[in-house]
Amino acid sequence: MTDTARKTAKDFDPAVMQLFDQYVHGLIDRRGFLKGTSALAISAAAATGMLAALTPDFAAAQQVKPDDARLKAEFLEFDSPAGYGKGRGYLVRPADATAPLPLVLVVHENRGLNPHIEDITRRLALAGYLAFAPDALFPLGGYPGDEDSARTLFQQLDQARTREDMVAAAGFLAGLEGGNGRMGAIGFCYGGAIANFLATRLPELKASVPFYGSGAPLADVGKIKAELLVVLAADDERVNAGWPAYEEALKAAGVTYRMIQPPDTLHGFNNDTTPRYNEGAAAVAWSEALALFERTLRG
Repeated sequence: MTDTARKTAKDFDPAVMQLFDQYVHGLIDRRGFLKGTSALAISAAAATGMLAALTPDFAAAQQVKPDDARLKAEFLEFDSPAGYGKGRGYLVRPADATAPLPLVLVVHENRGLNPHIEDITRRLALAGYLAFAPDALFPLGGYPGDEDSARTLFQQLDQARTREDMVAAAGFLAGLEGGNGRMGAIGFCYGGAIANFLATRLPELKASVPFYGSGAPLADVGKIKAELLVVLAADDERVNAGWPAYEEALKAAGVTYRMIQPPDTLHGFNNDTTPRYNEGAAAVAWSEALALFERTLRG
């Protein structure tokens, strides 16, 4: 791992991290990030270097190689009549599985099915799950290979249709041979919001783990049957602002949930490809997610 990859959020001015959060979520573009840093008396050269250091380093963070002999991985298309017509996702399972496996749908951030989410999917498969990660960008050609292009493409999606693709992906996963019929969902940022949404649409969903994602529409919270593990960052004003109302609705609906919010964390703290990653907090949250899936999906 390079020196750049070893940097953490503490190596950057908090104002720079706020600008980067806006940049990641499409609220400002590259020019806006550089302009914002110039207002902090940071030179253009230094700002460009900071942006490079904050950009995901997929190779350095990869935990499970795509050709790991312990796994069987493939890309599969599925029908989505109410969405874009066809969807595609990344399916991974243990290569030596003999008994039916619990199912986990993995939903990416707002850049599509990038190498990091593929790696997350492989990690789940190694933990003994049949894991499927749909790519919201497939109708536009799929993940384009770089984060800036992916973010731009993502803004072109019809989100109502994309949400239906995610529902269709869950149905596809449920129908695959080798599953035990018990499904969970996990998602990050945009995917966290989708994990909340899917809980309102899939009464058969047993568990859902939204990482720092917007809550489900409050009017639909009463439809949630899944058990939720809500993972929030400590410093994430944009997402956390919606939590009190969401929690109130969950309580009113009698939904079984738990929220964890590790200290000293930023939005994206589970993503080990960028300096926002918090190793200790990510380990705790991942362990809690696996514990929930183990308890609810093994049957």
